[in-house]
Amino acid sequence: MGHTPDNAAFIPLNIAIMTVSDSRSDADDRSGNILVERLKKAGHQLAEKKIVADDIYQLRAVVSQWIADPDVHAVITTGGTGLTGRDVTPEALKVLYDKEIEGFGEIFRKISYDLIKTSTIQSRAIAGLANATMIFSLPGSPGACKDGWDGIIEQQLDSRTKPCNLVEMMPRFLEK
Repeated sequence: MGHTPDNAAFIPLNIAIMTVSDSRSDADDRSGNILVERLKKAGHQLAEKKIVADDIYQLRAVVSQWIADPDVHAVITTGGTGLTGRDVTPEALKVLYDKEIEGFGEIFRKISYDLIKTSTIQSRAIAGLANATMIFSLPGSPGACKDGWDGIIEQQLDSRTKPCNLVEMMPRFLEK
């Protein structure tokens, strides 16, 4: 975990959550609900939560609306990052990125390897920036959402994390 000095100010973000699934409803969306619970516990605001079918164009449409909204600072998706024919989250979202955050997938798979060993090669967890909005795509399991939030996202979306975090870089994301 990053070092958090006592005198640093926390900056709450507006975060949108998307569960990618053809079969989930709000009542049984454990992964999406875990992310909502964790972001609120960390002091952030839920901008919106949606369940979207495993369809490239539906995923792009929803995420495009969120990245066009200046009040949405980050998007976290869960699901659709595996290897089956229905797993299309990386293909849907990578084309929207202005920049990919390669280290996110690398660190996620390191954390996952420590827990599930070589099965982590089946994860295509990715992250990127689009119109100054951070986008993190996690696998659909509740455990993967906990690992991704607790091990990476929470610290990087906390303005108090040192030596650096993504929040302090936000004003510079659109620099030319």
